[in-house]
Amino acid sequence: MIKARLLPLIALVMTASNVDARDGSYALMNAKMFDGVSEHITENVTVLVSDGKIEAIGARRVPDGYDVIDVEGNYLMPGMIDVHTHIDSLDRAKRALDSGVTTVRSASVSAFQDVGLRELVHAGQIPGPDVVAAGVFVTPDLGPALLSDPRLAGLHDGVHSDEDLRLVVQVNADRGVDVIKTRGTQRAGLPYTDPRQQVYTERQLRVIVDEAARHDLPVMVHAHGDEGARAAIMAGARSIEHGTYLSTESLALMKERGTWLVPTWITIEDLDEEANNYVLRLRGMYMLPQLESVIREAHAMGVKIVTGADNSYEETSINRISLEVEAFVNFGMTHFEALQAATVSAAELLQVDDRTGRIAEGYEADMIVVPANPLEEIKALQDVLLVMSNGQLALKRIPFGVAD
Repeated sequence: MIKARLLPLIALVMTASNVDARDGSYALMNAKMFDGVSEHITENVTVLVSDGKIEAIGARRVPDGYDVIDVEGNYLMPGMIDVHTHIDSLDRAKRALDSGVTTVRSASVSAFQDVGLRELVHAGQIPGPDVVAAGVFVTPDLGPALLSDPRLAGLHDGVHSDEDLRLVVQVNADRGVDVIKTRGTQRAGLPYTDPRQQVYTERQLRVIVDEAARHDLPVMVHAHGDEGARAAIMAGARSIEHGTYLSTESLALMKERGTWLVPTWITIEDLDEEANNYVLRLRGMYMLPQLESVIREAHAMGVKIVTGADNSYEETSINRISLEVEAFVNFGMTHFEALQAATVSAAELLQVDDRTGRIAEGYEADMIVVPANPLEEIKALQDVLLVMSNGQLALKRIPFGVAD
């Protein structure tokens, strides 16, 4: 039903889109390949792509009908994954693609725009990124999301009772989301809220998790403060988003229960921007070393950590997954571990690791090209030369030379 409702939207949106959505067969030749799984580079690789998937790796001959792309000895690797974003438009989705992100998990939008984007990608109308949609935030104050569905209009006084919580989950499920987003604590990005303050109790979070489970949906929980995060872990959240003030005890509980950590360090760094209120700037200065300490401890304990940028890919922000990966390296991860946090491991969190997150035959052709070996030079992720998503060529900056 969702797809049927979205078909007119797809036709309307694509009329104005300048994205090249051609789905062809490609041969990527002369590549140095990091497949996301092995901690080494394979030299002089040819990868064949057809029907949106990786058909063959290491082919000796390019069949007729394939468009040949000479990678020129640059480095081919899996597309990056952003598991915490708020993309809600075509131009923002394109900016994510251009940065090398080929899969995203929405962390809520105002009116199910993420579901619409997901369907555009599934229909092959745009290259990507693939979207794991969260729809509307399950939070006490729905704000503009009150207008996203008539059934939510009666919740203008807040979302607190068990019935209210279940209703918002049910509306999301009916609208075709893939994950439920809720909160354990207040926001960091507002000067009049304290990010340590708990919002929903463990019991309320259990109501949300239980209702989501009825629809076979995992739950991601925004939680900076330790009390709210611990309640979310105990309630059965799949991932804790941010986790700035997590205690050793809560991290140990996450390790025990297999709860994922999405620290979004790069967005906390963004708080110290001149355009921000002075309270936010000072808060960010304090939160950054707190979160760094949590990431270091979580990594040492073996808690599963993945990449999320927590932005909408606005033109005014450089807050990108490439910078999150670099931060992970600075905080003690090996290059290989940090790269996997943005590829293989992130795909596992999103439960799409059977089709993306690595370069392997039969997997979706979600790949990027960078100018240096990412296992040695992590900053190479900031200069993406080529992006292929679902077998569609979304960005191609090489070759730089001009043919005679």
